[in-house]
Amino acid sequence: MFPTSWSYIVEALGGLALFILGMRTMSEGLQKVTGERLRRLLERTTGNRLAAPLIGSCLASILQSGSAASVLVVGFVNAGLLSLYQALGVLLGTGIGTTLAIQFIAFRVTTLALPAITIGVFLNFFSRRRKLAEAGGMLLGIGLVFFGLSILEGACLPLSESAIIAGLHQGLPSLRLVAVLLGALLTFLVQSGSATLGIAIALASAGVLSYDAAIAMVIGEVAGAALIPLIASIGGSQTAKRAVVIYLGISLVAISLALIFFPLFLKAVALVSPGDLSLLHRGAPPEAVVQALRPHIARHLANAHTVFTVASLFIFLPTIGFFARSAEALLPTRRSESEPRPRFIDVRVIKTPTIALVQAWNELARMGEIAAAMYTELVSQFDGFNPKVAAAVRDKEVVLDVLHRDMSQFLVALSRETLSLERAVEIPTMLELVNEIEQVGDQAEAILNYLMRKKEERLRFSASAMEELKRVATKVGEVVTLCEAAVKGDEVPDLTALKLEIASLESELQASHLRRLKSGKCNIVAGLLFSDIIVSFSKISQLCFSIIAQRKGLNP
Repeated sequence: MFPTSWSYIVEALGGLALFILGMRTMSEGLQKVTGERLRRLLERTTGNRLAAPLIGSCLASILQSGSAASVLVVGFVNAGLLSLYQALGVLLGTGIGTTLAIQFIAFRVTTLALPAITIGVFLNFFSRRRKLAEAGGMLLGIGLVFFGLSILEGACLPLSESAIIAGLHQGLPSLRLVAVLLGALLTFLVQSGSATLGIAIALASAGVLSYDAAIAMVIGEVAGAALIPLIASIGGSQTAKRAVVIYLGISLVAISLALIFFPLFLKAVALVSPGDLSLLHRGAPPEAVVQALRPHIARHLANAHTVFTVASLFIFLPTIGFFARSAEALLPTRRSESEPRPRFIDVRVIKTPTIALVQAWNELARMGEIAAAMYTELVSQFDGFNPKVAAAVRDKEVVLDVLHRDMSQFLVALSRETLSLERAVEIPTMLELVNEIEQVGDQAEAILNYLMRKKEERLRFSASAMEELKRVATKVGEVVTLCEAAVKGDEVPDLTALKLEIASLESELQASHLRRLKSGKCNIVAGLLFSDIIVSFSKISQLCFSIIAQRKGLNP
């Protein structure tokens, strides 16, 4: 008896593994086909209350998972691509995308599973055209979904005869809450609402789950899908945390309402589903109800999810404006937001490389802004040393060091993902830009250290020497400003004249410096310090010219 039961369990787990593999393969195929379109769609996102759920449903449909789409939304909010108002609308819309995927699974075209796998493998491995190969991967995933589901359902059929299952069917009211929790737990563990619904369909079709419990499990999927982005928001921006907390609250209220009015909910599902539910209303045994509805159980569960999701959308979509306005009171801003850490990049979005690349450019632009602000504060020290400003410069250097490390790791990981050729070539250049911006910060900190040494050792520069330093600082500052604009993608004028002007100024300063040394107006120690400062300014200008040239190379 035990070996037989064990073989059924192994078969069920194998079917589940194939089903999940199919969902992932189909998702990857869809992302490859639609990745660039997805990026453009997000770039055009507006605050339209109806457009945001549409984008959420598109995301969930492409990823074949509302929970995965929700995690992406957290990344988009962290990257500044979505506001809180837009994020709430998109999160509500992810349920629509999940329900579309579930409706697709409910068609149960098992007979087409193996042909789809065969054609998908042939196209994916033997086609020389990229688009056909990507379509083959998607078709392979579709076939694996239905094949895995059929194996899972077949393995669960013998379990329906178990005495334990029969005993569980007797406690229907209490089992509903257990089924909700089971649906939430499965979704959280598998990280896919569609996979949870596939399991529910298999268990209900085999008679392991009663009709009521299966419907409750469908509702529980929503709670699990809302918990996943809550975990993903840890370490994210305050806006992302507010969005997922509000979304979780909305989901829990919707689930509570569905359980309170459960009989009415079942009638609403029956209105849009095939099959006769009269046995259920007459109090027939649960196994008799499941047997009568077995041919239609998949459609009933899919429709239950659709009814629940659409009803939630219509009830709560008008309230997102109120929640967005009340978010500050719900989760006040904390000082930890100012800690040195990435603001835009998010490794949870790395599997959607076109969006991850947008995040990386935003973070790179932030690095440029920090370096430019750091330089401005540094130059102000030549008019009078201010310890607070010096501390601010050092704080910015710490932020640049952190961003240098995290951006390098992010870009290396991103380079392993599939990107179009024209976007993939950006990554090596971005790595070089990250290094050079961080070096600008290092040189600025070096000049600050020279000024600190001048103050501590009470070294004096002549009035003409100080004037020359301010001149070169102002001229290099022009390059730093242009560099900041270039990193953001703005148009930068021809720099030939400015480059020649700075080179001429450096030569002039070195000549003046030598004259002062010969005349005795400047001692050796102060002279060496002056020369080191000029060299650092020269390195900053060279780095900025290099950054501008490389950025222009990506936008010929």
